[in-house]
Amino acid sequence: MKKPAAEERKALGAFLSSRRGRLQPADLGISTGQRRTPGLRREEVAVLAGISVSWYTRLEQGRDISASAATLERLARVLRLDRAEAEHLLALSSRQTATIGTSESPSDTLLNLIQAIDPVPAYIRNHRLDILAWNSAVADLFVDYGTLEPPARNTLYLMFLYAPYRELIHEWERIARGTIGVFRAARAKASDKAPYDELIEEISAESEEFRHLWRELDVQGFEEGIKRLNHPTRGRVDLAYVALVPEGRPDLSFVSYLPSAGGGD
Repeated sequence: MKKPAAEERKALGAFLSSRRGRLQPADLGISTGQRRTPGLRREEVAVLAGISVSWYTRLEQGRDISASAATLERLARVLRLDRAEAEHLLALSSRQTATIGTSESPSDTLLNLIQAIDPVPAYIRNHRLDILAWNSAVADLFVDYGTLEPPARNTLYLMFLYAPYRELIHEWERIARGTIGVFRAARAKASDKAPYDELIEEISAESEEFRHLWRELDVQGFEEGIKRLNHPTRGRVDLAYVALVPEGRPDLSFVSYLPSAGGGD
């Protein structure tokens, strides 16, 4: 397994530091006493994970070292990472080979499927969150993607640079944070990060909110959950979504929406 590149080592260290900072020592049975900063100390993480303090410090500093899968799993447990966060940690460490591209060509069968299930709203998007194909039902819920220029047919772009989405998406900030988390996790697994970085640069240039939220380093999975809309003609609409990855196409997600009685992500 190759060592992570300098950029990934820096991102790995920042991610570990951010997860360490959010933990409450008392939750792990650690006496707090006088602390100048919140969260766990590096020494505490190292002891709980069974590794040396100096080695863990170098890992957080982005030094040229690599961690075994077993060590990363122990760190994930100590830092109480969820599944998406643990996968992100592995991706940043190069313990998961980044091979996912940014496809622009769903198969004809997938294209036919999203039309066949209309009026169930559905679209196909790639790993960068570009929306590649859609049916009329989902266009009626969100936006007629065909009226947008191709670069704007991207979930992250729409959340921050397409003004109507701010009114359409109920609890916009929570959903926007989640979208960033999904995008960040996808970027870490991508074989070519340039298309992701180009989008980050474009949105950052236009949105101070995005720049602020991007610095928070959160990651999130996107399999299923609840999304609520303030629809201009239907009023409040609660939807349950599910994202399915076609067999043999980890670069794509088939996303569909169904009516929901409510609930949370």
